[in-house]
Amino acid sequence: MSSLPSDPFSWSPADADPQARAQIARIEGLAAVFDREHAGVRVRWRRFGTDTRRPPLVLLHGGHGSWMHWLRNAEALSEGRTLWLPDMPGFNESDALPRSAPAEDPLQPLLAALGGTLDQLVGTGTVIDLGGFSFGGLTAARFGAGRGAVRRLALIGSGGHGTLRRMTVQMVNWRAAPDRDAERAALRHNLAALMLHDASAIDELAFVIHDISCHGTRFRSKEVSQSGGLQQALATMGVPTLLLWGEFDVTADPRPLVARLVAEGPEREGVVIDGAGHWAQYERADEVNTRLVRFFG
Repeated sequence: MSSLPSDPFSWSPADADPQARAQIARIEGLAAVFDREHAGVRVRWRRFGTDTRRPPLVLLHGGHGSWMHWLRNAEALSEGRTLWLPDMPGFNESDALPRSAPAEDPLQPLLAALGGTLDQLVGTGTVIDLGGFSFGGLTAARFGAGRGAVRRLALIGSGGHGTLRRMTVQMVNWRAAPDRDAERAALRHNLAALMLHDASAIDELAFVIHDISCHGTRFRSKEVSQSGGLQQALATMGVPTLLLWGEFDVTADPRPLVARLVAEGPEREGVVIDGAGHWAQYERADEVNTRLVRFFG
């Protein structure tokens, strides 16, 4: 069975679909890549576009994810502005975080490394637009609450809301698979169980993104996502906020949750994307791109 190498840069599955890898390579070819270090933790950032007429847009990926969670969004969202996509610390091509003390907030070292490296790239105190998906939604809200200088915030399927999941299919531990075939089957099962609603959306590109990103994950995000804190962070930020969930997102009951979050603060807009699962910006990329461009525009 293929296993995660000690160097995450070397993970490149030999059985990856060639067309999917070509799609990833085409989008990555549009980016400038920057490695920056804060307190000994190197974070890899990708910059799409160079237009500075509007604030830079920073988007954070989900748990067991990478910058590629935004692969179908990078082109549309970087038109007329600069888009920054990190591999957060502990994910894909960025460094793992040092082990934290048991009583320490596990998210704080990640937030510090994100903030320290972003400030090196865009400047300390520079106003940004900010967004996040899943675990990255909670991370974005807490990051924005701590950093300040955020103009607008958009969250997709955010974690940290503290309400019950509605999963009907159990996830499979792909790391316990006896061979690569079983590992691939487990990863594909998990895409259907958690990430995507429509079976036709589980194409080779989605699988390769999920495969590479899962193998590059060294941060335990599930406990953080389920620990709450989203509402407090949103209240602290107090900026215009777009709260977006897929209709069939199994990490929440979207319609009552969106209605509740919108009612709890001013300048909040809630949207439920029909037909989409958790990874809505992949499954319904065109609609999500249109809504994000309109909101941030």
